[in-house]
Amino acid sequence: MTDTPVRPDAHTENPSPWPPVRERRSLTEVAAEIPDKPRKAKAGPQVRRVLKHVLLIAFGLIMLYPLLWMLASSFKPNDLIFRDTSLIPTEIDLTNYSEGWNALLHPFHHYLLNSAIIVLGSVIGNLISCSMAAYAFARLKFRGRPIWFAVMLMSIMLPIHVIIVPQYILFSELEWINTYLPLIVPKLLATDAFFIFLMVQFFRGLPKELDEAARLDGCGHGRIFLQIMLPLSLPALATTAIFTFIWTWNDFFSQLIFLTRPDMYTVPIALRTFIDSTSNSSWGPLFAMSIVSLVPVFIVFLFGQKYLVKGIATTGIK
Repeated sequence: MTDTPVRPDAHTENPSPWPPVRERRSLTEVAAEIPDKPRKAKAGPQVRRVLKHVLLIAFGLIMLYPLLWMLASSFKPNDLIFRDTSLIPTEIDLTNYSEGWNALLHPFHHYLLNSAIIVLGSVIGNLISCSMAAYAFARLKFRGRPIWFAVMLMSIMLPIHVIIVPQYILFSELEWINTYLPLIVPKLLATDAFFIFLMVQFFRGLPKELDEAARLDGCGHGRIFLQIMLPLSLPALATTAIFTFIWTWNDFFSQLIFLTRPDMYTVPIALRTFIDSTSNSSWGPLFAMSIVSLVPVFIVFLFGQKYLVKGIATTGIK
């Protein structure tokens, strides 16, 4: 019996059940074969993000254009303000600031000082009274607390034009007209419900275990409020101070009602006096003093911005 010879290519007719071993390739060769579709897919969100920022910048410039135009107009001669609407003045005239500073009955720093007195009293009053009222609503238990809290919230919806007449009659009987008392004393009585609500939300976010631990150490509500709550509520206090400063500094209606003597005028009323009854005005000095009046607001907002954002974020107001 003779052996049947095996052909050299017999292994190709009956392949092995295991797959053939592929040759090894480097990672660079493998990565080169991967399609770059994911990279192209990211182009869409990036384009949308760029367009979003472009639109936001354009919208911001549109909102800032009146302020920038007023700043540029404060350096222009009076006869070129409305003829040249560009943001870069062709002629710079610094006399608008010197004339505007001394154009009224008193130098303009007199009205700045009047506004500063009212703002300082309002800020201190709101910080003291609103924080105490907020602590009472957030931590104390007394009869009718939900009802009084609802009444406090409803007072936010009352416009000042509804209560200004009763207030004027009351302050007139007290002989407070042409004094700073009608503008400062109400702040000491926690009349700004918005700030009470803001601080209530912040106090409710603080753990009550701090109060319980303080009571075990013999602290009463006074020490808990002064030594625990107030130091922890710095963002809410800063937010209250910044908003009170801006709103009081820019307030025109209330100050116009209660202050009628020229020596008691504040900055908003003093700016109004640049326009006479015939609507004629020295626009250059008016714009110059308007820029001067915005400097304190800009400085306060610049240095208190981080506290303002943190205070709003931590009080639950979205």
